[in-house]
Amino acid sequence: MDTLAIVGASLAGLSAARAARAQGFTGRMVIIGDEHHRPYDRPPLSKDFLLGTITAEDLFLETEDDALHAEWLLGSGAAGLDAATRTIRLHNGQSVAADGIVIATGARARQLPPLAGLDNVFSLRSIADAQSLAPRLVPNARLVVVGAGFIGAEVASAASSRGMEVTMINNTPVPFTAQLGEDMGAVVANLHTNNGVKVISDAVIEEFRSSGGRLTGIRLADGQELATDVVVVGIGAEPNIEWLAGSGVELGAGVLCDPMGRTNVPGIVAVGDCAAWFDDSTGTHHRVEHWTGALERAALAVQALLEEDAPQQPLKPHYFWSDQHGVKIQFAGHSAGYDRLDIEAGDPEEHSFLAVYYRDDVPVAVLGMNQPRLFTKWRRSLGKPVHKPVTSGLVAATP
Repeated sequence: MDTLAIVGASLAGLSAARAARAQGFTGRMVIIGDEHHRPYDRPPLSKDFLLGTITAEDLFLETEDDALHAEWLLGSGAAGLDAATRTIRLHNGQSVAADGIVIATGARARQLPPLAGLDNVFSLRSIADAQSLAPRLVPNARLVVVGAGFIGAEVASAASSRGMEVTMINNTPVPFTAQLGEDMGAVVANLHTNNGVKVISDAVIEEFRSSGGRLTGIRLADGQELATDVVVVGIGAEPNIEWLAGSGVELGAGVLCDPMGRTNVPGIVAVGDCAAWFDDSTGTHHRVEHWTGALERAALAVQALLEEDAPQQPLKPHYFWSDQHGVKIQFAGHSAGYDRLDIEAGDPEEHSFLAVYYRDDVPVAVLGMNQPRLFTKWRRSLGKPVHKPVTSGLVAATP
């Protein structure tokens, strides 16, 4: 392999570049990105960066020790791919031919079309998004967060600490259920309520009201009227895969890959938020939209790209963390289908505890709030049978 092209100047793309050099690739490396910035860390955007405790310079991920010796093509992302010839076409008309390609184009924030172009409506995915939103977080202003995902929840936490009047609306009965299950989702929702955030669940938006290019209010189907000064939409993300349409690379809810990141086209792998890797444990493809996945899985995909017969390696349980209202939330594994939930330490009402999710007496997920040491211990045990009385520390669970 003489030329390696990495499409996406993201954490996943940078991790792939580092892995390629570490695994002995000495050829030409081209890194393509649609933003003008080199790779930067996104999780702090809704935390420290939004609060002004760190600057943009603190976010950049490259170090002097990387020695990537790469060509950076920034500010004009990929517009198309001819998989047969492994040629990438850029929006600016350039093209890059490569022997191997890493697709790392990430995802973008899902939008609400009725709110397009309104001055006080934001999503949060990039440095530019955070720089636009931060000046709007001022004391006594009213913020509505549409969607109770973790990015929206972190924005709600930051805004509340700034003295804003915050409302978070969610269209499911219990926020955070998809990630944590109903029981623990309710605990995190209670953390927000205890810190002055109004949480509205099962919300159905009936009308957006705007004036002078600004959103002024939201009317819900139950008659509630939410006046607002600032709105943040946090309703999930969509993979950036449209540029691959017609390329020959198989697509679904992302770029479909095997358990090592290989696509259906030899010489092309995918990593990060755009990649839907096959999970042997569930028998399905799914995207892992977390920082740790972008960091760790890139090395496996690069190995599969550089070594034709690279053996499949077990994937670590997916992991994410969040900082909300001064509480560190850590989660690893998959909560779907759990049949038992044990509180191993602490008290959920005090938001300092550790909970373990079981399926058939096997720990499949672990949640910690302000319990980093114990969480790390339990994270290592996921997937391994643990025999203990079913009644020990039992908490009612909703599979």
